[in-house]
Amino acid sequence: MKNNKSFYITTTLPYINAEPHIGFAMEIIRADALARYKALTGHDVFFNTGTDEHGKKIWESAQKEGMETQAFTDKLSQRFKLLKDTLDLYDDVTFIRTTDEHHKKAAQEFWKLVDKNGYIYKKNYQAKYCVGCELEKTDSELVDGKCPIHPNRDLEIIEEENYFFKFSEFTQPLLDYYEVNKDFIRPDFRFEEIKSFVSGGLQDFSISRSKEKMPWGVPVPGDDEQVMYVWFDALVNYISTLGWPNSENFTKFWEEGQTVQIAGKDNLRQQSAMWQAMLMAAELPPTQTILINGFLNGPDGRKMSKSLGNVLSPDEVLALLPVDALRFYLVNEVSPFEDSPISLDLIKDAYTAHLVNGIGNLTNRIVKMASSYDVTVALPSPEEVWEDKEFVSPEFHDHMNNFVPQKSLQYLFKEIREMDTFITREEPFKKIKVDEEAAKEDVARLMINLWYIGVLLEPFMPEASEKIKQAVANKEVPAAPIFPRLA
Repeated sequence: MKNNKSFYITTTLPYINAEPHIGFAMEIIRADALARYKALTGHDVFFNTGTDEHGKKIWESAQKEGMETQAFTDKLSQRFKLLKDTLDLYDDVTFIRTTDEHHKKAAQEFWKLVDKNGYIYKKNYQAKYCVGCELEKTDSELVDGKCPIHPNRDLEIIEEENYFFKFSEFTQPLLDYYEVNKDFIRPDFRFEEIKSFVSGGLQDFSISRSKEKMPWGVPVPGDDEQVMYVWFDALVNYISTLGWPNSENFTKFWEEGQTVQIAGKDNLRQQSAMWQAMLMAAELPPTQTILINGFLNGPDGRKMSKSLGNVLSPDEVLALLPVDALRFYLVNEVSPFEDSPISLDLIKDAYTAHLVNGIGNLTNRIVKMASSYDVTVALPSPEEVWEDKEFVSPEFHDHMNNFVPQKSLQYLFKEIREMDTFITREEPFKKIKVDEEAAKEDVARLMINLWYIGVLLEPFMPEASEKIKQAVANKEVPAAPIFPRLA
């Protein structure tokens, strides 16, 4: 029986051999907004993120640094753990590493279960392999003999005896699952893309590597000469984080709750076909919903790359702007599903227009009038605001429950603009001189509206939300601006 009050959401796990990038910041902030919203509306929430720490490119990077691989991963994973504070993430977010002992044991148990069910076999094979993607590549996927995602890396030719997963046996089960679960992948055009891929017929894929050639991985149960292929290990994190195979959390959140995964479009195949087939092979419930983001590109629309000089990191943004400026831009200004441009200038422009001159300025104006005119209002508790079905439009909640936080945030900023329009039209700052009671009523109305806005902003901009609520509750203009003007 499904429990509508248990909500599970997970990001993908980024590889640790590069600095946290702005695309992952987008993924984790969007997931964070949804996790916070569900918690604020009375759900039990399990929010998962972490780091993927096995595979050849991580092993190679450690060799180049002259470090023991575990020490290398220990060092690099810290950069991602710090995102909890730097991006102001949900307090109860869980951070899993694929080098965690429990995860490694869970991955081995998962392997044994799939093997017992008859979906693993061993054979000799030859394949073209992109270390950057940690994926085999067919000729049809290559451009000028190169991986289009990592064109600067030569493909490796793998020729060895490995274990394989019988992916081909899940063509019809996957298509059947897609047919019954019409909203499984969002947006629709990504759903059509994966349906087309699966309909073309699936090929079994390798799930192990020779330990002699690539020693950094989870040992294959019963075979000391092989380690697990990175995806067959890493994807299991989505349930190992819940304590699977023996955990009340797995039952509560995965089997009985609502399960949501969020990923970039380059992860579509792995999340919505490979992982779902693996779950079916283990006779475990598939994921209910997968959200697929677009890419963030440079302002000219070109893909970010170091060679073009258009790469932007979260740290660069946060060195100049408050964290809520980045959180706002990545939820409000970036398309939920299509590719979108991003640059420091674009973030600054949005910050000034919507936050400094928008909600920040509006808060100061309203609170100053309330203080000057001695306006007193009875404020509902935040819990009462979240439960209010009359004052808060169903539109706001519908968008959040349909996993489109951008539209909910845009709804709030439409309300903010209407409050500005109300002040311009009614001019309570003038009316107070001729009709004190009416002016106070106007300001009281604005204070209530601003309180609601402050409460409802928490999933998106938790720091600003708290400052707005404090300003309204204390009838006091903040000593320091909520959103300081840029120099």
